[in-house]
Amino acid sequence: MELNTEIKGQGYPILCLHGHPGCAASMSVFTNYLSRQYQTITPDLRGYGKSRYQQNFTMQDHLQDIIALLDKQQIDRCLVLGWSLGGIIAMELAIAQPERFSGMILIATAAHPVSSHPQETWQDVLFTGIGGMVNYLKPAWQWNIDTFGKRSLFRYLISHHQPESYQYLAKEGVPAYFQTSKTANTALRTAMRQGYNRLSDLHRIEIPCLMLSGECDRHIIPSASQKTAEHLSNCAYKNYSQVAHLFPWEIPDLVLADIQQWLDRL
Repeated sequence: MELNTEIKGQGYPILCLHGHPGCAASMSVFTNYLSRQYQTITPDLRGYGKSRYQQNFTMQDHLQDIIALLDKQQIDRCLVLGWSLGGIIAMELAIAQPERFSGMILIATAAHPVSSHPQETWQDVLFTGIGGMVNYLKPAWQWNIDTFGKRSLFRYLISHHQPESYQYLAKEGVPAYFQTSKTANTALRTAMRQGYNRLSDLHRIEIPCLMLSGECDRHIIPSASQKTAEHLSNCAYKNYSQVAHLFPWEIPDLVLADIQQWLDRL
C-alpha cells in the first residue's frame, strides 16, 4: 500500500521507522534534529497513523510497503534508523536488500526480542488510562505524574518521570496509540508468538551499525540488544543507565549527540 509519509530537510536520505504503537510524528525527536543536515523520510507503517488498513496483514507486508516507498522516492541508497519494531524492520530490510542501505541506527530493539515486562494488573490498566488522558489534556502536570503516571504502565516505559518525557507522551505517544489499528496489533502478536529470531542471519549485514539500548528497558531487555550488536559484524553498542524503552524521550540530547558522533565517523 502507499504509506502516508513525512519528508523533512534536504541532503543524504535517512529512512526513519517508528515502533509499536507509533507513527511518523512520534519520530520527531530524531527527525527534527537530523533534518537539519539530512533528508528524513518517515512513513506511517501499514495500519499505523494515517496509513489506515483494516484487513489482516503480516510483518512481511511492511517490507514490501517500504521498498515501494523508496522506489517511488527514487532513493537507491540511504541510511536507516529504527526504534523498537522499526529497528526489527530495519534489520529485515538490510537483510533483504543490503545494497540499498549504507548504515543502520538501531534504538531499543533486537533481532531476537526478549521482554521482562510483568503481567499487567487491572490497576495498571486503570491508572494508565486515567494518567494518559489527563496528561493528554494537561501535559506534564506534576500532580498527575505523581498520582497516576508513576503507578501506571508508564513506569515500564520511562524511568525518570520528568516533564519533558510526559510532554512527548501527550503530544506523540497517546495519539499514536489511538491511531494503531487492531490488525497492526494482530500482525505483531502473531510474529512474536511464532518466536521471531533473526540472529543467525545478521552476518549478512555488513554495513556500519549503531545499537543504543536502555538499562531499565522491560519491553526489549538490553541484553537482547547487546546480543544483536555482537552478531552484527560492524556495530557500535551503547547502553544508557537508568532509562527505559522510551529513553530517546528521557535523554534526547545525549542520544542525539551519540548519533551525530557516529554519523560524523561514517
